Amino acid sequence: MSVRHALLAFLSEGPKYGLQLRQEFEESTGEIWPLNAGQVYSTLQRLERDDLIESDDRGEEAGPQKMFRITEAGRSELDVWLSTPPDMTEPPRDELVIKVLSALRVPGISVHDVIQVHRRYVVELMQQWTRLKEDEGDLDLTFALVADAELLRLDSIARWLDTADGRLRRAGTEAPSERTGPRIRRRLVARR
Repeated sequence: MSVRHALLAFLSEGPKYGLQLRQEFEESTGEIWPLNAGQVYSTLQRLERDDLIESDDRGEEAGPQKMFRITEAGRSELDVWLSTPPDMTEPPRDELVIKVLSALRVPGISVHDVIQVHRRYVVELMQQWTRLKEDEGDLDLTFALVADAELLRLDSIARWLDTADGRLRRAGTEAPSERTGPRIRRRLVARR
């Protein structure tokens, strides 16, 4: 999540104070991601240092009474960020994937049991998000959008766990070859 760019987006609406930006960030994310005031002010200081925003008084430390506004350079960076897809060419270091792959190597551990424990947890989270969405979704559009994103993310994790369990069962739960990692990495590099 780019707090930097979210703050630029809020400032594109007009000048604002630091605490106002913090409140708007939290409201815009359905109050799912709280933002530390210190993080807001350190981000604002970096944005000002990079000439992406300006304030009433550049000589003072960022504070609650300081008004910030976006500059042309800031607007340009925001436009580029909004129109540029993130780099997703390489899979992220996902703790769950690493855990399943590691379970294959641990003697006496059933990788299928590991998968099922995590699958149950994901399903419980999906149920919690569904209830929250039913309770709050009609009242708060931003929360509904965040809940939708989280439900879809959790659904994809559950589907991956099901796929991994099926693949491992068909393979007889054999450990992956030592060459798997480098071979996959070579394929990703070759596609670029």
